[in-house]
Amino acid sequence: MLVADPRSVLVSVNEAAGLIFPAARPGCPMADVVPAWLASAHTRCLAPVPGRQPGADAGPAVRGPIGDRAYEAHPTVRGDGTVVWWLVDDTDHRLAREALRMERERTAFLTQASNLLLSSLNLERCMDVTAQMAGEHLADAALVIAPSRGRELPVVTCLRGGSATRSRVAADPEQVPGLGEALQGFPPVPSRWIDPATAPAWLVPPGFGAVGSIVITPLPGHGVPAGALVLLRGSGSDTFTEGEEVFARLFAARAGAAMSAARLYAEQASITDTLMRALLPPALHQVSGVEYAGGYRPSQDHERVGGDFYDVHPATVEGQASLVVLGDVCGKGLEAAVMTGKIRNTMHALLPMADDHQRMLSLLNTSLLNTDNARFATMVLASAVREGNEVRLRLTSAGHPAPLILRSDGSVEEAPTHGTLVGALPSVTTETAGVTLAPGETCVLYTDGITEARGGPLGGSMFGEERLRRALSECAGLPAEAVVERVQMLASQWVGSGRHDDMAVVVISAPRTNHLSAVNGRTRGRFTA
Repeated sequence: MLVADPRSVLVSVNEAAGLIFPAARPGCPMADVVPAWLASAHTRCLAPVPGRQPGADAGPAVRGPIGDRAYEAHPTVRGDGTVVWWLVDDTDHRLAREALRMERERTAFLTQASNLLLSSLNLERCMDVTAQMAGEHLADAALVIAPSRGRELPVVTCLRGGSATRSRVAADPEQVPGLGEALQGFPPVPSRWIDPATAPAWLVPPGFGAVGSIVITPLPGHGVPAGALVLLRGSGSDTFTEGEEVFARLFAARAGAAMSAARLYAEQASITDTLMRALLPPALHQVSGVEYAGGYRPSQDHERVGGDFYDVHPATVEGQASLVVLGDVCGKGLEAAVMTGKIRNTMHALLPMADDHQRMLSLLNTSLLNTDNARFATMVLASAVREGNEVRLRLTSAGHPAPLILRSDGSVEEAPTHGTLVGALPSVTTETAGVTLAPGETCVLYTDGITEARGGPLGGSMFGEERLRRALSECAGLPAEAVVERVQMLASQWVGSGRHDDMAVVVISAPRTNHLSAVNGRTRGRFTA
């Protein structure tokens, strides 16, 4: 405690105050024995304040350093005009408040980093965000280095206040102390062990200047290191403290997890895309003088494959028939798509006996019964060969809707074929029908996803076979692609945004022999005799 009069002369100094201010004695001017911040506060306290009563506090406490400690000084004005200063050591409280403030800021930063990093599964985006946040909050510049691809290191660099830049550097990470270990996922080397003068030119961004200190820490991933984070501070900045290195590792753990997840997602997406391409129905065109077209829509618009499928297998010998396969596997979605892949591969292996539909279907049925998958399928096979201007078809249905024949006069017939489905019964029985298409006539193979599609004005009516027949009768003489587009458009309009099953349609046409052509007598999907 200190007591000073209105002239800023000390009146009393207790024992505790004497320990803090060894030169303080009664009669000494305050300015000679106490810090300037306390002497100035005393002068301000003496200013008259209307309504202030003797013995009342003379305003808020003031704070300032005394040696290496921090103090709070609380003034009280007495009736004789003297001011009593009560000094409280605030060092520990201030350190605690500063630590709490810093911890809150770091927690907010890590939360923001996690939100930004987890908002994207794009690896390059994650690397950019990591470099930008580290360069802005942790250092003067930051580099994110991914594991090498061949002889090059993918690097993202960001200066404080700048934007991330990507590059590929042909460099040996082992030449940078701690970098090779970080890229392999080993614990980081303390920054005090890294000589900034040894930093190679590629590690220092252009215009950065001299490097004062370096932190290199791994970016841990899911079992495999995601890369390394390099933090740089200029020679004019403070060196990294041990606490800052620990915090950098906390940030790197979040960034590495996000980068690893993005890399795994990219790898899985690539694998999925490769498999999907193998399962997707092929693009159809004219084969051996016969015109083909196909269309497919999965049950879920966000999916690419489902339980409906079709294939066209061209004849390997001139004069033989090409084989068309259209089927519908029980169920929908990815599991049904996997089953369609098995069926398509089996049918491809059975192509040497494509002239015998019954035998092919019987062998396929045996194959499906011998698998653990309990799914079954309906199918229709069509062998097509051009003879003169006509196309001769052999059509075999195995539990599938019979193909429809669109004649040149607009009439629609149902092919006289039927049979049992495959994959459910010990044996398959079928009846094959022979059909001849004159020039301009068409055979339509379709799945029940079209005829059983529910929608319409009230939303609950099926599209139905009669509506399909009427739609086809309006397509007389149209190319195969136009017929497919017409059927798909009408079915899509019918269901609208409602739920529906997979839809597939394949059209086989005998091309017209006399028509105008866009390029040298030929257009895609048409044939000129």
